[in-house]
Amino acid sequence: MLSLLRSSLHPLLWLSLLLPLSAHAAEGVAPYDPVLTLDQEGERQRLTLEAIEATDELHHVQMQHPEGPEGRFSGVWLNAFLAANDMEDARRVRFIADDGYTTFLTLDQRQEKDYLLATRLDGEPIGVDRLGPLMLVVPEDAEAVLEGTVPMNRWIWALEEIRAR
Repeated sequence: MLSLLRSSLHPLLWLSLLLPLSAHAAEGVAPYDPVLTLDQEGERQRLTLEAIEATDELHHVQMQHPEGPEGRFSGVWLNAFLAANDMEDARRVRFIADDGYTTFLTLDQRQEKDYLLATRLDGEPIGVDRLGPLMLVVPEDAEAVLEGTVPMNRWIWALEEIRAR
């Protein structure tokens, strides 16, 4: 009887240990998990959320993302991030999402508007279920994008790689 009790508890014990892990995975990424690949002339490096946020002070913007998430987006200004990673003089920077979507920004375009590399939503890392872990957004265009008067072709979510040339 005792062995039957042990064998029936064993699967329940494992399930109780796995549930918190899967719940955490759905929420987002930990600050020490690599979330972004930088590629500069073929030299690649992986950065954690913590490393990205250490490149500049966090800036906060209350807005609605055109694809749904709404709240207080926090992150670092793209130009400060690129400068901290010796990419500020790149003539063209390519941003690649996890689904293969790509957008480009030239040096002139990066000077025209302030792009926010969003790392958090309402103070928490942005979960994959909320288009994270990283987004590139243009806070000054948020309302115009929602109204449809400005295209959102420079916005990217589920960002996983930045390449500078």
